[in-house]
Amino acid sequence: MEVGIDSFASFDEASQAVVSPSERLQNLVKLIEHADQVGLDVFGIGEHHRREFLDSAPAVILAAAAVRTNSIRLTSAVTVLSAADPVRVFQEFATLDLLSRGRAEMVVGRGSSIEAFPLFGFRLEDYDSLFEEKLDLLLKIRDNEHVRWSGEYRPPLTGQGVYPRPLQNPLPIWVGVGGTPESFVRAGVLGLPLAVAVIGGETHQFRPLIDLYREAGRRAGHPPDQLKVGLHSLGYVAETTQEAVDDFYPGYVRTMNKFGKERGWRPVTRASFDAQLGPKGALIIGDPDEVVKKIIQHSKALGGISRVTFQMDPGSLSHEKLMRAIELLGTHVAPALREIEVGTK
Repeated sequence: MEVGIDSFASFDEASQAVVSPSERLQNLVKLIEHADQVGLDVFGIGEHHRREFLDSAPAVILAAAAVRTNSIRLTSAVTVLSAADPVRVFQEFATLDLLSRGRAEMVVGRGSSIEAFPLFGFRLEDYDSLFEEKLDLLLKIRDNEHVRWSGEYRPPLTGQGVYPRPLQNPLPIWVGVGGTPESFVRAGVLGLPLAVAVIGGETHQFRPLIDLYREAGRRAGHPPDQLKVGLHSLGYVAETTQEAVDDFYPGYVRTMNKFGKERGWRPVTRASFDAQLGPKGALIIGDPDEVVKKIIQHSKALGGISRVTFQMDPGSLSHEKLMRAIELLGTHVAPALREIEVGTK
């Protein structure tokens, strides 16, 4: 099982009193470098277009990290493909792949944050059809140097070459999903690996959707080992479980209630937070042993996962605490999980 980190380069009002935006991005690259040094498998950068985040250009951040790392895979988490040009996205990540000597990946999705749509002139009414068409084009570009293609939302390609070509062939492309059944089925039909974001509730509730994905992939003729599932969860690890909870909770409540108010979520309470710390809850927070135990439980509940990535931004943690958490993940959690066969047993 691969273990990694996802970051949205969060930069809230509390952060501004401590570091500048420039320092925050410099520290983020240091986090990626540290993750590489301690043996983590993957680091992902999200994409948002609002004041609280500095990740509107994930490929640029990943490129800065590429020249300072050696082994860790570098991915988006996720690229908002519905509001992007697949040609340009492919060029950016092909360039990243060359800079990193074959360590680039993409996780593409429709985007749970909708700011990109009006910013780039797209209609929310076309939310799903935009993604379907643009994913089709992206895969054609990945598989063909010269592309002939036409669609509704972009001028046609009539055989133009798309350059540069990546070092990896094919360049890995995952589909990032939330809770829409059609998204799971689409990924299965295409035979693309699946990155499932579970940021609340009970993780096992996603099992029927993952079963839909695997069944769709099987019916489409894709081998089971091609249908990989990655789990993106809010999580954090510290020396003790009590320390991890005490570190993470204040920022988590502030962050989730801020964005929850925008999206109509119920306010987070200490009771709801504690419930998600239980065996079935989505939060992966604790000491290294507790975190390993919970990831194993999640993997069994979902029928086997190939990758787990931690999203620690909601905790509004200091750079020093993030560095220590990454060290614990790399030296304790990841080695323990690599000894475990992915599966349901």
